[in-house]
Amino acid sequence: MTAKQVIESGKAILGIEFGSTRIKAVLIDDQNNPIAQGSHEWENQLVDGLWTYSTEAVWYGLQDCYAELRKDVQKQYDCEIESLAAIGFSAMMHGYMAFNDKAEIMVPFRTWRNTNTGKAAAELSQLFNYNIPLRWSISHLYEAILDNEEHVSDIKYLTTLAGYVHWQVTGQFVLGVGDASGMIPVDPATKTYDATMVEKFNQLIAPKGFSWQLLDILPKVLVAGENAGFLTPEGAKKLDVSGHLKAGIPVCPPEGDAGTGMVATNAVKQRTGNVSAGTSSFSMIVLEKPLTKPYEMIDMVTTPDGSLVAMVHCNNCTSDINAWVGLFKEYQQLLGVPLDMNELYGKLFNAALDGDADCGGLISYNYVSGEPVTGLSEGRPLFVRSAGDKFNLANFMRAHLYGAIGVLKLGNDILLKEEQVQVDRITGHGGYFKTPGVGQRMLAAALNSPISVMETAGEGGAWGIALLAGYMANKQGLNLADYLEKVVFGDNTGTEIAPTADDVAGFNRYIESYKRGLAIEQAAVDNK
Repeated sequence: MTAKQVIESGKAILGIEFGSTRIKAVLIDDQNNPIAQGSHEWENQLVDGLWTYSTEAVWYGLQDCYAELRKDVQKQYDCEIESLAAIGFSAMMHGYMAFNDKAEIMVPFRTWRNTNTGKAAAELSQLFNYNIPLRWSISHLYEAILDNEEHVSDIKYLTTLAGYVHWQVTGQFVLGVGDASGMIPVDPATKTYDATMVEKFNQLIAPKGFSWQLLDILPKVLVAGENAGFLTPEGAKKLDVSGHLKAGIPVCPPEGDAGTGMVATNAVKQRTGNVSAGTSSFSMIVLEKPLTKPYEMIDMVTTPDGSLVAMVHCNNCTSDINAWVGLFKEYQQLLGVPLDMNELYGKLFNAALDGDADCGGLISYNYVSGEPVTGLSEGRPLFVRSAGDKFNLANFMRAHLYGAIGVLKLGNDILLKEEQVQVDRITGHGGYFKTPGVGQRMLAAALNSPISVMETAGEGGAWGIALLAGYMANKQGLNLADYLEKVVFGDNTGTEIAPTADDVAGFNRYIESYKRGLAIEQAAVDNK
């Protein structure tokens, strides 16, 4: 069938992902190819010291994103979306969305970006003998308890952003296992919340006398391929304000952006991995066996079908690069030079390839917000150089590209060197890789591993959640890894770049200077 026939027959599949700066919708055909898209730009707000998005922004953004998708369909195919074979919703993982018995949000959504949960995360990590990061939902919940916040006693529902949107459009309070594993640890054997840790938490808070226990307020956990409900009439109106979209469409389990990134890069099988690098960055490596001990730098989550994954999550990645590119944009405007942002990014990124392998001594700290992996509670973007360093444009850009993945390297050195984790394939996706060959080469140097990038990687998590929706609708008796391998990707393994010895040695020199210079970053935090 043509794309138009797929849409008109209701066989297209929709994936929508709420990223940190963009909400994106991708419509795919019955062969898993993207055929239309829409997007909506948004930004988090710092309110009373905490990063948040309002629920009004969530719904306006969703509706505007879907409206843009409709426009794209009408422009390309001159038809209307009336029904779909399946829908999936995904979003930034972790954070804290707490609701009362009337399903009213009680405090503003606290996103993954907040670092105010240090005391709670430390206590829970010790209690569970398991690394519990600052951004996880259980850390936010326990911190609210430690801080004696009044709303806690009235919690009826606690979920993530993806879980919230799914709940509101289907009526089902559920969560995909990958997203659930970023609320509280999941047991890969049972593919639901770890029973021992749940019981320990209940005992910990028992003296508070709350009317709820942990499982009372958490979403039910589902794995990839399970049906997670259907679009309700109210949900259809929430999504498509024009009223064309019909209710009754099956919806797959809502997932986090880590899980959709794994799917979009065909990295859910053991010994595969992916790196997502945009506003934040994270690497995911699917393990053959558990690590020998917990590490503060490494989070343990799961694939959308419940396999154990070692995750290195960094709060910051490309935001500081974007700020510097914005400065170059202003300079071009000042000169009256015609401006094309894609060309500007491309020229600056490619200039980095001419830089010294160790950036000539220049260092960039891209900490727009706090960075738990390196122990920084707040962000102070810094560019650092000595008088004798080789200060030129190529080294300047290379230092910022290195700096964007510096923290990622620190975490992965533990996995690849100390734990001897074996990886057959690492795939990169996200804005960091948009300029062909540049970010890919930098990451290959950082991890001393070949890095692949697929043409479809630019579609990102919205395509990934569309694939999960398609898997639910058309499993063909296959597990998720085999479905992706055989039905979706086939022989498409992307374009691979291997590291060079000079680049690896240069990045290692850079990272040693980077680690020594963290004291400068800490001083900037302490003295502002």
